[in-house]
Amino acid sequence: MFQDVVKFLEDFGPLGLFIHAFLDAVIFPIPAFFLQVSLSLLNPTTAIWLATVGYIGCLLGTPVGYYLGKIMGKSVLYKFLKKEWIDAATEKFQKNGETAILIGSFTPIPFKVFTILSGCLNFPLWRLVGYAAIGRGLKFYIVGLLFYFYGRAAESMVKDVSLYIFIGAVPIVVLYLIIRKRRSQKKALAEQQSEPVLSEPLKQTESTTVQIDS
Repeated sequence: MFQDVVKFLEDFGPLGLFIHAFLDAVIFPIPAFFLQVSLSLLNPTTAIWLATVGYIGCLLGTPVGYYLGKIMGKSVLYKFLKKEWIDAATEKFQKNGETAILIGSFTPIPFKVFTILSGCLNFPLWRLVGYAAIGRGLKFYIVGLLFYFYGRAAESMVKDVSLYIFIGAVPIVVLYLIIRKRRSQKKALAEQQSEPVLSEPLKQTESTTVQIDS
């Protein structure tokens, strides 16, 4: 059934990819990656344009998936997707939502799992969109660039595109998140340590005031 929908959307070219990418971020179980590859094979010179169309569709669909999760809860996922995907994504999300979204942007786990979970777990929408923009942008444009430069020969390359991104980009992003988290922790610790120093003069002032009053 879902394959028939993909075939139907393929007839509409870039518009079909836009719709597919939008639905991919909401609830459709087949990733837009497959339609992007099919359309890029037909005309590799349009691959970057197709990547742009799919990317925009995905970003516009991300808030819709978010509010779907916020309103309907995680149970909606079990109606369309594998339980192991949902459980794995939930575990990753609870450990570190930011890393989960970035990695989930190009893993076999459908991206809508992360958009809906973000809504269920009240993850900030602006962060979801921001990290989705990074992760999904990498995947759409790497596929687009491969087809643009290598033509139909890129079909064999894009099978491992998720692996390429994971090896190249994910460690950098994760390292950035770790550094940012440590800086935040140091800042919070410094603020806690400065509080007693600031409160001591206030105590002395209060003591002097009492003495004068007496």
